[in-house]
Amino acid sequence: MHEIAVIGTGSWGTALAFTAAHKAGRVTLRGRDRVECRSIMASRRNTRYLPDCELPDNVLVTASVQETASADAILFVVPSRALRQVAEEMRTAEAVKPGAVLISCAKGIESGTGLRMSEILHGIFPENPVAVLSGPNHAEEIGRRLAAAAVIGSHDEEVSVRVQQFFTLPWFRTYRSTDVAGIEWGGAAKNIFAIASGICEGLGLGDNARAALVTRSLVELARLGQAAGGRFETFQGLSGVGDLVVTCYSSHSRNHRVGRLLGAGQSLEEITAGMNMVAEGVPNTESIYTAARAFGVRTPIIDVVYAVLYQEKSCSSALTELLSRDPRAEAD
Repeated sequence: MHEIAVIGTGSWGTALAFTAAHKAGRVTLRGRDRVECRSIMASRRNTRYLPDCELPDNVLVTASVQETASADAILFVVPSRALRQVAEEMRTAEAVKPGAVLISCAKGIESGTGLRMSEILHGIFPENPVAVLSGPNHAEEIGRRLAAAAVIGSHDEEVSVRVQQFFTLPWFRTYRSTDVAGIEWGGAAKNIFAIASGICEGLGLGDNARAALVTRSLVELARLGQAAGGRFETFQGLSGVGDLVVTCYSSHSRNHRVGRLLGAGQSLEEITAGMNMVAEGVPNTESIYTAARAFGVRTPIIDVVYAVLYQEKSCSSALTELLSRDPRAEAD
């Protein structure tokens, strides 16, 4: 894996390009905006999304799709809603070489199909090995080389080992797993619970309420994830409880910010208009709510977040609905 390509010049794509540059001979960071790409290339900084991270000299920043055609591994770090379009454009342009490892770093479930991101990539590039990278990783800290850990998922153990060895650095530790479904469901659903956690803060609730919410969110996450094919132990790991905790409590979390502002009384339209990055929990609430109905899984927290985002339910009414449900055993 001498040559790496990273698709997406947001904060996470920039941080992963920075990280990969410490192992790869060359890293191609590809964006869509030519002016922005030229600016990042010239200054070696993504001033819009990750200004404190200086990109090493072996990172090429470009808007040209052809620049990824020789990469040994390609990281897809685009919003989940855009992944299919981006991947199909690359297939049409023959910008993915045979045998290149495709690594999904996007966290989401596709609306309408219910497909995970790795399933989309496999469907478009059936001959290429596919892996996922997930975990409790905020770009702002990765770009400062603060200690972090992630999990690499692939059905092919040899691919997992290769990607794990590449993404093992003094400040970035990776584990591997064959439970791709569990990893991806954990990464996608946790954003919804981060919105719920932010709502708690916006309503002025205390630590007790948020601790209870996060605990019950983990139960709900594991119940839904297992119905979707994941293994229970995966949701006790980095892509489950790890990602859930950091997203529900961190000031870096865009989804937590959305919830906090909703709880404080702002509308979703006002909040999203004031953000320059995608809060994945907003579109994924809709797709995961639909998936939960199809699986027949009980998801009370996801249900009330969906009602707040898409059915104009007030945050205080959503809280009352959660607290007034029929009593049940904790393990149920």
